[in-house]
Amino acid sequence: QVQLVESGGGLVQPGGSLRLSCVASGGIFSLYAMGWYRQAPGKSRELVAEITSSGFTNYAGSVKGRFTISRDNGQNTMYLQMNSLKPEDTAVYYCNGLYDQFNWGQGTQVTVSS
Repeated sequence: QVQLVESGGGLVQPGGSLRLSCVASGGIFSLYAMGWYRQAPGKSRELVAEITSSGFTNYAGSVKGRFTISRDNGQNTMYLQMNSLKPEDTAVYYCNGLYDQFNWGQGTQVTVSS
């Protein structure tokens, strides 16, 4: 089965940057449209960025212009570059498929605080 491992989160001040990584195994990564999701305490999980197998991207309005999603099919890896971070970006970030949903990984915690 497909396994997903997220990494790269941490504590950052407002205005700072982080780059998250998602490594996939157990499937043909290049075939799947993928997305980055986040979940803040007490809130439902939301999709913040998506990328198709050919590299076309889309973003939630709350992160557009600040976040960039990308993928390296040869490395079975997806990235989320996050710039100009705000406290409201604080959440656990997860990767998963858009149309094919796999088991959720542990996620990686992003905390934006001064």
